[in-house]
Amino acid sequence: MTMRQLIVNKKSYIILVILALTTYLITLFLSVFCNPAPLANLLGFFALVAYIATLIPSIFKTVFPSLKSSNFILWLLKKRRYIGISAFFFGSNHGLLMLIQKHINLLSPLTYIEYFQGISILFIFSLLAVTSNDWSVRKLKNNWKNIHQLTYLVIFLLPWHVLDKMSVKWSYITPFAILLSLINLVFFILANIKVKLRIKS
Repeated sequence: MTMRQLIVNKKSYIILVILALTTYLITLFLSVFCNPAPLANLLGFFALVAYIATLIPSIFKTVFPSLKSSNFILWLLKKRRYIGISAFFFGSNHGLLMLIQKHINLLSPLTYIEYFQGISILFIFSLLAVTSNDWSVRKLKNNWKNIHQLTYLVIFLLPWHVLDKMSVKWSYITPFAILLSLINLVFFILANIKVKLRIKS
């Protein structure tokens, strides 16, 4: 990698970190002063949006081939690594706040049953974030791709997580979270159907 590429990558990383922190501060401001939803829920919602943004390039190029060369899709593809790390950042903060607010006992086996979806999602996000670097790609080789295939499990876990945990206490963002997670699931299924039909033909 040339010095110029290193500088460009570092600048991109810094910009996305600033954007993530800015979003976090805006979220904090909204939860404190406007109160559209608890802070933990807002952070969870931003984690959901960031996660979906990482999937859009691969799903859309299959479902909507004409859009695969659009500037927005190409930008998402180029920044996918950093957006994925942002999803982990928001998701881990969401989990930490829920842990504190609900006084969740991590030593109890029942906790891992009750919060199976959220813990699984956070575990996958953690794996993806830790291995989202060039060093991991070189060291893990083919295993890197296998690890990052786990991201597709989250597509199925998210609607279950949102519906299960928010069914009792809804906020303004709950319908949007449910809608986005279900739309994401539908497009993923459509993309897979199109791939299978293409292989058969």
